[in-house]
Amino acid sequence: MSELEKIKSITSFTESKFKEKGSQFIGQAYPVQTESEAQEILDTVRKKYYDATHHCYCYDIQDGTNKYSDDGEPSGTAGIRILNAINHFELTNLLVISIRYYGGTKLGVGPLGKAYYRSAFDTLEAAPKIEKLKHAKVKVTFDYDMTSQIHHAVSLSDAVNIKNIFEEKPAIECCILANQLQKFEATVAELSNAKATVRVIDNSLYLSRQTK
Repeated sequence: MSELEKIKSITSFTESKFKEKGSQFIGQAYPVQTESEAQEILDTVRKKYYDATHHCYCYDIQDGTNKYSDDGEPSGTAGIRILNAINHFELTNLLVISIRYYGGTKLGVGPLGKAYYRSAFDTLEAAPKIEKLKHAKVKVTFDYDMTSQIHHAVSLSDAVNIKNIFEEKPAIECCILANQLQKFEATVAELSNAKATVRVIDNSLYLSRQTK
């Protein structure tokens, strides 16, 4: 799958609660970066809410990994409904769990699906969100007499996280928008007469930032 130019996620843990015909639904959302991180949180939540009737969930990671579970509820009433709420807000890199304490009254398949969707939706609606843009982290190595030209190239690229390095040759590490990488390489080559080198350290780095 091709990587997205930007992603949207949540920044911190968020929780919501409501009751439906005696059953209590506790919605929780966690920012995560990997599947293993999501699984660790799931294990912790299951232990904390060990007496709950169901722990339904969905997690979605930007590499395309996603998984959901009805955890014993009728098929299609929980996990997929949580995923639908995640997709409504166009989010990734998160885990959403809906914990249910059964109240003694069956809701029926339709109302049950709506309850799980509401649990996830209310939680995500309240969650603080952030948009991150895809960047490339690069290292530019050059001769001392090219310092002003390279600094000019970096300034033209609207780079962030700029770090000057002094080794055998001077170098600059910085992050630029991934869709500007080829233009940046061409600018460096032009201003240095192709004597400076650009090495890509990471071409799939997502950062939040203001852009011009």
